[in-house]
Amino acid sequence: MGYKVAVVGATGNVGQEMLQILAERDFPADTVVPLASSRSIGTEVSYGEETILKVRDLDDYDFAGTDIALSSPGASVSAQFAPRAAEAGCVVIDNTSQFRMDPDIPLVVPEVNPEALSGYARRNIIANPNCSTIQMVVALKPLHDLAGIKRVVVSTYQSVSGSGREAMDELFNQTRGVFVNDPVEKSKFTKQIAFNVIPHIDVFMDDGATREEWKMAAETKKIMGSSIKVHATCVRVPVFVGHGEAVSIEFENEIDVESARRALRAAPGVIVVDHRADEGYVTPIECAGEDAVYVSRIREDPTVENGLSMWVVSDNLRKGAALNTVQIAERLIADHLG
Repeated sequence: MGYKVAVVGATGNVGQEMLQILAERDFPADTVVPLASSRSIGTEVSYGEETILKVRDLDDYDFAGTDIALSSPGASVSAQFAPRAAEAGCVVIDNTSQFRMDPDIPLVVPEVNPEALSGYARRNIIANPNCSTIQMVVALKPLHDLAGIKRVVVSTYQSVSGSGREAMDELFNQTRGVFVNDPVEKSKFTKQIAFNVIPHIDVFMDDGATREEWKMAAETKKIMGSSIKVHATCVRVPVFVGHGEAVSIEFENEIDVESARRALRAAPGVIVVDHRADEGYVTPIECAGEDAVYVSRIREDPTVENGLSMWVVSDNLRKGAALNTVQIAERLIADHLG
């Protein structure tokens, strides 16, 4: 059976990646409909190597008869269209922050908590977690199963593509401007991003954390269990694609480096590249365009009992957004719709 699939936000970075991944993975779709705002009507987008589709208007689209919508249009747009689509019988898998913490809506990473999909029919909406949370919990899950995680301290090194195409343009233009002595112009970022790092992603909250840091803690608890404590520092770096994370973990039970490495190697979606030598680790530029979460620099943390540290990288547009959304749809079909 083939499905009718809508891709909402089809002209954005993540929407275009969704279309590409649907084609790459031979997703069982008879019809794929790209949707965006009225200003994008008629824009051509690629679906795989050979097929060109024309974008239709989200506001006028009737979701009746559409089985699944993969959505990444921005939270305010999702708030308006997703309930309408769900009411029409379409299952919305949403990549924005709009529904993640709603207790009636599953927040899913298929390698970590696929069982949460059983509750999708309450609202006909499934939430995709934040990009920085996804890659971290994929790496944490096998270790949590092995020794029980008490606490995580994570520092992120997040690429500008996490803020969209305009942010990528800003990094490019600022970098070029530095070499020709043009004045630095800021739009998406609060400070110069070229040749700099900015410890500020999303808005500040009353306790001094940014909302991105709060998301990592709150989403990890919803996905993996409320007993896990997470303290995050989220930093934007001058990289176009690919997030890095330095993750330090305190466990309930004894664990050693070799057993952790074995568990990670056996885990779905994880590739371990951990050689204690030059180039024996993975960096963001090497993970761009790849599906996996890469784990390197696994080592003991001697400052706490039962502690390990590791380096985690992944393509934030693929596993951190589009790929995870498509994988949710694949699991939904296999377990509930097929």
